[in-house]
Amino acid sequence: MAQYQMADRQFLWTVFQGVDRDRSGAISATELQGALSNGSWKPFNSETVRMMIGMFDRDNSGTINFEEFCSLWKYVTDWLNCFKSFDRDNSGNIDKNELQAALTSFGYRLSERFYSTLIRKFDRDAMGSVKFDDFIQLCVLLQTLTAAFRYHDTDQDGWIRISYEEFLILVFSLRM
Repeated sequence: MAQYQMADRQFLWTVFQGVDRDRSGAISATELQGALSNGSWKPFNSETVRMMIGMFDRDNSGTINFEEFCSLWKYVTDWLNCFKSFDRDNSGNIDKNELQAALTSFGYRLSERFYSTLIRKFDRDAMGSVKFDDFIQLCVLLQTLTAAFRYHDTDQDGWIRISYEEFLILVFSLRM
């Protein structure tokens, strides 16, 4: 399987300028969504794009500048390599078994029921599998929720006790 390598800065500058259609010197979520493909000739899921802008927008401008774009490019390249390594049948999608293999390798031990729930939640085309952009969103959401849970699981026993409002605050205050 071919690994995607990090591009050099000159190439990234050329890509950045092509994506920055309004020539503002920064890329908006709309511009980024139009530039990214999930492998099916469809634009990236808008929620995934919004999440990535939020993760890399260091100056909270709502856009990403060139330096932030370089970091985002590396992030997407790393996720693409990860995705390709678990897409065993090279279908361009991750099915339930491939998803389970991926998340198990990340250290998660989850039930069959939970994997079925993940597929239903992140399978926008109802094909029984998850596309690249939705895989990123799924993994980042799972990682973020896990970190928030661990923060409250002070004795690391896999159980927390919080009120409903504390739970809502926990979920709605997550930066994704």
